[in-house]
Amino acid sequence: MKRLFSKSSKNATPSSAKYSAPEPPMAGRTATALPAATTAGLQPNYVVPPVPHPNPHEHITLLASEDGLLMRPHCAELPYPVSYVRVSWGKTTHIAELPSDRGRPSVDWKEGVVIYGIVGLMTLFNASYLLVITSRSDVGQLFDASHLIYGVKSVVSIPLVKDRAKSILSRMASRNTSVNRPSLLVSNIDDLQVPDEGTSGEPRVKFAGEEEVKILTPCDQVEFSVNNTGRPASPVSSGASTPASDVSMTHSPVSTIANRMSFWGRLSKRASSTSEGADIEESLLDERELFDSIIHDAAGVPDKVISSIIAATAPPPDSSEERNSELEARILRGCLREFTKGDMYFALHFDITRSLQHKHEQFTKMHTQNKLLSELDALPKDTNVNPLDDKVDALFEPSVILPLWRRVDRHFWWNEWLSKPFMDAGLHSYVTPIMQGYIQISSFDQPKDTSAMQDDSAEPVDYIVISRRSRDRAGLRYQRRGVDDEANVANFVETEVIMRVQRNGISNVFSHVQIRGSIPLFWTQSGYSMKPPPVLAPERNPAQNLDAIKRHFRRAVPVYGPHTIVNLAEQHGKEGMITNAYREYATKLDAKDVRYCEFDFHRETRGLKYENISKLINQLERVFENQGFFWVSNNMLLSKQKGVFRVNCIDCLDRTNVVQSAFARHVMSMQLEAVGLLSPPQSGKSGMEVIFNDVWANNGDAISRAYAGTSALKGDFTRTGKRDLGGMLNDGVNSLARMYSATFSDWFCQAIIDFMLGYRTLSVFEEFLIKLQSTDPRELIRLSKIRAEAIATSVARVLSEGETLISGWTIFSPEQLNVKFDDRFEEKVLLLSARALYIVSYDYSLEKTKMYICVPLGAIARLEKGAYIISPLEEASRDPVQNAGFSIYWHASNKISMRMTSYSIRNCPEDALTRSPPAVSVSSSTQYKPTLPRREPTKTANLSGIMSKVSENAAGATDVCFAAFKALPVDPARVRSGSSTGYAEPADDLAGATTCKQVVDMMVDSIKRACEDAGNSPVITDRDVVSLTEAQKMTSIYAKMEYGVKRLIWLGGLV
Repeated sequence: MKRLFSKSSKNATPSSAKYSAPEPPMAGRTATALPAATTAGLQPNYVVPPVPHPNPHEHITLLASEDGLLMRPHCAELPYPVSYVRVSWGKTTHIAELPSDRGRPSVDWKEGVVIYGIVGLMTLFNASYLLVITSRSDVGQLFDASHLIYGVKSVVSIPLVKDRAKSILSRMASRNTSVNRPSLLVSNIDDLQVPDEGTSGEPRVKFAGEEEVKILTPCDQVEFSVNNTGRPASPVSSGASTPASDVSMTHSPVSTIANRMSFWGRLSKRASSTSEGADIEESLLDERELFDSIIHDAAGVPDKVISSIIAATAPPPDSSEERNSELEARILRGCLREFTKGDMYFALHFDITRSLQHKHEQFTKMHTQNKLLSELDALPKDTNVNPLDDKVDALFEPSVILPLWRRVDRHFWWNEWLSKPFMDAGLHSYVTPIMQGYIQISSFDQPKDTSAMQDDSAEPVDYIVISRRSRDRAGLRYQRRGVDDEANVANFVETEVIMRVQRNGISNVFSHVQIRGSIPLFWTQSGYSMKPPPVLAPERNPAQNLDAIKRHFRRAVPVYGPHTIVNLAEQHGKEGMITNAYREYATKLDAKDVRYCEFDFHRETRGLKYENISKLINQLERVFENQGFFWVSNNMLLSKQKGVFRVNCIDCLDRTNVVQSAFARHVMSMQLEAVGLLSPPQSGKSGMEVIFNDVWANNGDAISRAYAGTSALKGDFTRTGKRDLGGMLNDGVNSLARMYSATFSDWFCQAIIDFMLGYRTLSVFEEFLIKLQSTDPRELIRLSKIRAEAIATSVARVLSEGETLISGWTIFSPEQLNVKFDDRFEEKVLLLSARALYIVSYDYSLEKTKMYICVPLGAIARLEKGAYIISPLEEASRDPVQNAGFSIYWHASNKISMRMTSYSIRNCPEDALTRSPPAVSVSSSTQYKPTLPRREPTKTANLSGIMSKVSENAAGATDVCFAAFKALPVDPARVRSGSSTGYAEPADDLAGATTCKQVVDMMVDSIKRACEDAGNSPVITDRDVVSLTEAQKMTSIYAKMEYGVKRLIWLGGLV
């Protein structure tokens, strides 16, 4: 406990931006790092030194050695650090902190490469990768040089394979030389010069003195990439250009179709290797001949033509290793793209994830707790709790004895999962928290009097906007809407405006916070049109929606204070359903700290009358006065913000940004008037108006690019204060770009985001290749609960009193018995008791059992297990390890019982024993060939017909019946420490299974042991339920064409 309390209440903020590098501790792994009494039983990530903790390293040297990748802090003041870190080679990495040799170093660090920080460690199919920051931008400083903020510009992935890592580091060193960045080369550790990120590496353009027309000969593309996994080429290659006409000539119909419809990139790699013009022409002629022959052989059938082209020019990888390598490269490119889009920020000396008022409240709360403990004599004797004085530092950092990663708000920490290996090892100074959002630091001069415009009559004003985008329910527009089961909403952004005004030599610091977030109900919206209507999730009932909105505000109100909801969505039309539901549930909340307000933005501003937004401000004038703002003047706390505006539309982008900027403009006027500075009219010409409009337009664009993929609509009004025709045309282009992004590329990008945040495992990419989309990880958690409830309900409804349950599973199966390949599958419940096996058809919507069949264990004749291929269209769906199942054969007799929920007294088919089912040979030598059953349309099928049809396939006097089952995908979602929910298999006996084949083996083994305990010994046979050959025969041409079109549209958009 001693380390958690400071010796005095004196503020301990860094005094300068100069790198301070006290000797780092050995992370609690040795007895000399900290006293034994303080480290006993603690994990390394909980051990910190009893002094203000060192900041994350500003520069880190990387070096590839024989034993692993070495790293240490790089600083002129610390030429020989006390320790260095070694990350072992291999997919399963081991991170160790080792003592340095000081005066006689055994490692030659002169060959090392210097980086700006570590994003984290990522493990993929074939290898693990260290993601490092190789370029950063200077965003600015928060009032003084000790509060520098950086933006992430470039991230490189270093494979933890010795030869590949050495190659990457060599390219990094060469790139540093080529872009004139000698400070990132370790030629002499005593000559450290911090690079000027604002100028280094920028392209220099020199215009010709006179207009000329030159004929350019296409030259070879110069490729010089830091990363061999598809990163963009270095600036060296940007000088070579090729006329558009020549580029178009290199794409034949064959290569175009193959490139667009094949997810795999080998065709482009082969084509890019051709350099000579004669070779290109010869290659095009060969491809044209190939195209003509394919059309002739396929007799013009589109399906055969497309399949033949892909098979001949861009086939899937031959092996799983090659497939994983290509998929791994694509995943790496996606992850690096997410971190280098220009919306990731970090700081080394202070926390940027919390607002100024939040930090002040943290300090006040900690002081109150310490004072109470001191009064109870619960603190160590040498710990003094000084009384709070009236002096307040607006930039005070609470808990400076803790590492920076322990102080940040985890809701806005985007690389936490990737940094976890370094956190677990106690390497605090190697963890750099990164936040997504937007930060802009600007300044302007505000005249003391509007009538005096001289320079000497103006006061300097610093204007800063910090938007923090939550990682909870993170994702893209049409993939993440509404609320999840943990009450997190999509696109939640906290925007803080910080303003410092110098007035008569006195510093005044203001802060005001607004938030935005999706409507906290369960709703969805399809992305396949320009303006798709939002709809409430049909699988959710009103009680679930009310519970979700209650828990959302129950969590948010203690953090931000009383909420004023400003709903800008349409009250009629397509958005009317969601607006009406939001109003209804907000009314049912009946919470005194939540006020609901509506403003139909489109209706109120019809005809480009954006000045009507002032009506909303006038309507909320009393709320502005009651909320106030955080204000520190001359180190004295004068006021605090008491509440927050929660603004939303459907996307929480365009309309929300316009209204939030209007609110911020009104609050800024109140703040300037509080210090006696008059706000000039909104003419758009003053320095204040130019800076304000630019900051808020950039903020809206950044949030829009992160959520929708394009800049914000209505940005012309935010920038200029006026709405014009040019802005409307630009909005139309952005709307089309958003629809393209939502249709083509967002699905794979969403899988990337879920993976890098730690919400999904690598199986999310297997799912993407099969379904061309990915499942929300929170939906997996919800489904696991639903499946567990289905098993519990089935046990209560089906098993007799006193009957012992051995296992219960949910499993995929055809609707009918005695078929293995059906046009309709359902998720059934399989119950294994001590006397029988129950096959339960369950209605997940009504949460009721529809029908069950009881098969005594003594009647089971044999079990067959093997591959169960339903779709042969994609590599992942053809994998027998992840597509496995089994069939159960039993002798039909009067011991087989069947019950159906009929809501009447009759629920057992009377003719179950009189009808003969389709004959099935008992001989194990005969291979069963599944056939697609003929289904007759039954618009008004009565209960007798349904029961008769079921009994036809379920019972007989002398024949054998069977049921086929396919294991559900093993796809656990990752769960963070401290989370209250997580994905788990409903049955404990399946814990530890990582493939569907392992799940099937466990199920079959359990059934076999239960039968043996009942005195029966069924035959276990390894035989495919549905083989790949059979699945290919039964897949229709229509299904192949439909899947091919999806590949053309979605996967082709990712190339």
